[in-house]
Amino acid sequence: MATGDVKRKLTAIFSADVEGYSRLMGEDELATVETLTSHKETMGKLIRQYRGRVVDSTGDNLLAEFASVVDAVQCAVEVQQVLSSKNEALPENRRMYFRIGINSGDVIEEGERIYGDGVNVAARVESLAKGGGISISGTAYDQLGKKLPLGYEYLGEQTVKNIEKPVRVYRVLTGAEAAGKVIGEKRPKPIPWRWAAVAIAIVILAAGVLAVWNFYFRPALEPVSEEDMALPLPDRPSIAVLPFTNIGEPEQEYIADGITEQIITALARNPYLFVIASNSTFTYKGKPVKVQQVSRELGVRHVVEGSIQRSGDRIRITAQLIDATRGEHIWAENYDRDC
Repeated sequence: MATGDVKRKLTAIFSADVEGYSRLMGEDELATVETLTSHKETMGKLIRQYRGRVVDSTGDNLLAEFASVVDAVQCAVEVQQVLSSKNEALPENRRMYFRIGINSGDVIEEGERIYGDGVNVAARVESLAKGGGISISGTAYDQLGKKLPLGYEYLGEQTVKNIEKPVRVYRVLTGAEAAGKVIGEKRPKPIPWRWAAVAIAIVILAAGVLAVWNFYFRPALEPVSEEDMALPLPDRPSIAVLPFTNIGEPEQEYIADGITEQIITALARNPYLFVIASNSTFTYKGKPVKVQQVSRELGVRHVVEGSIQRSGDRIRITAQLIDATRGEHIWAENYDRDC
């Protein structure tokens, strides 16, 4: 497949398999296949009920996708509840427990199939779940917020097979007493006020330049056709803030992420701007993507990107505002401050 023909999208991936499947098959193949078929039919119905789609269902595995992480997790919770009830009718040694993993990420779509790291991470997260349980990746967790009456147990950053960077993993807790709680997660360090002030300065300048350029100097003709966009361009100035790159000390990563979040939050308060949420832009973190790709996939005209670099007691923050559809820099600035 030629690079230009590759179709990518952001989606919520639901991966499930049976705990102890080999043992069950070794003891009674026919009974295991009968139970597996029944359980998968139940899962398929619930996946469709929650607006999902079964992508693949070979052996004891099942792969599905959802447009919404919230739908995917709600579905997973109900799947485990219904399958638990069905298992009660079976002898204890014949009960079949599925492990479910959910990730939100970028995938390659080819026909009815999906491929890529987004799928692989979902499978690895699933392997960390207990039978009858649900585990989710950090990107999925970030999108959930407090939208569901669930609790979570932070399992830390997990190094998983064939995935370059460690993956944050959370176990979903469905008990009423756990709702709204996050167990084991350390609170992030606060961003020094000097650097927060720089982020606010970037927002003010970027928003001002963006608004002036769009309302007074915007070209009469659109440089990119609607067909090139995964989503239609909004009818107001649109912008995505990519995660700022941390150059240098790894322990300063939280500063880069915090500044990015500050800029997104401040821009989002402007009712005249269409701002992409951080849970979408952070999927590009650490990836060598072009701003034109971000524009096409997220359906925005403008992109802010930047970096932080610390040297001794000084820190430099660089930011630039780009018309992604034309590849032109509208504004750029460096900020040097004492730590």
